[in-house]
Amino acid sequence: MRRPTVLAAAALTAVALLSACGSSDGDTATPAASSATGPSGEITVFAAASLTGSFTELGKKFEAAHPGTKVNFSFGPSSGLSTQITSGAPADVFASASVKNMDTVVAAKAAGTPTTFAKNVMEIAVPPANPANITALADLAKPKVKVALCAAEVPCGVGARTVFSNAKLTVTPVTEEVDVKATLTKVQLGEVDAGIVYVTDVLAAGDKIKGIQIPADVNAATSYPISTLTASKNADLAKAYVDYVLSAEGAQALTDAGFEKP
Repeated sequence: MRRPTVLAAAALTAVALLSACGSSDGDTATPAASSATGPSGEITVFAAASLTGSFTELGKKFEAAHPGTKVNFSFGPSSGLSTQITSGAPADVFASASVKNMDTVVAAKAAGTPTTFAKNVMEIAVPPANPANITALADLAKPKVKVALCAAEVPCGVGARTVFSNAKLTVTPVTEEVDVKATLTKVQLGEVDAGIVYVTDVLAAGDKIKGIQIPADVNAATSYPISTLTASKNADLAKAYVDYVLSAEGAQALTDAGFEKP
C-alpha cells in the first residue's frame, strides 16, 4: 500500500520543480521585456510650414531614438491645418505657428492642453542680387516695388500686416501666397522684389536669399504651441514626440534653426 503514496509524492515533487523552472525562465524575463518596450507604430504630425526644416530633422532623430516608429508630417498654413483637424482629418499632433489657430482646435475639443515651444519674428527677404535695391522696410511701400505676402489669414500674413501697421506703412502686395514657403519661393524665383517671411526661412534658404532685418520696435513675433490631438490612434507615440520637441535636444535644434525661446 505504500507504493502509490511514494509515486504521488514523486509526482508532486516533479510538478513543483517544473513550476519553479517556469517561474525562473518566464516570470523574470517578461517584466524585463515589458519595461524595455517603448512606443511603436506611426503618427501623423500637422505642423506649420515654417517648421518644415526643423521638424523634418527632429523627426529623423526621434525615429533613430525610438526604433520601430515612423513620424509622418503634413506641413502647411496653420489656419488651414486647424480647419482640417476640426473637420475630422486624421492626425496625432498639431504644431501651430499661431496661438489663435491652436485655440480653435482646443475649443473644438480636438486637442489637449498646448505648450508653447518656440517664437519667431519677421524679416524681409530679397533675391541675392537685390535688383530693386531694397535696404529698409519703407522701400516696400514704393509704387514700383513688387512685394509678396502670405494671405491675411495665415500667421505669416498676420505678422507682415502687423509690421506695416506698426511702421505706419501702406504696402500693396502683388501676390498673396498660401503659406510662408510659397511666399519665399516667389522671392527665390525673382518673381517679386521682396517678401515678408520669418527669420528662420531666410536662414534656411542660405545664399538663395538675402535677408534684411526689420527694426525691433516695429517688428512682429508669433508663438508656436504644440499639443497631442484627442482623436489620435497612437496617443503614447504622439505624447512621446511632443515630449521630444519640448526636450533640451528639441529646443537646441529649434535654436539652431533660428527660432527664439518662448
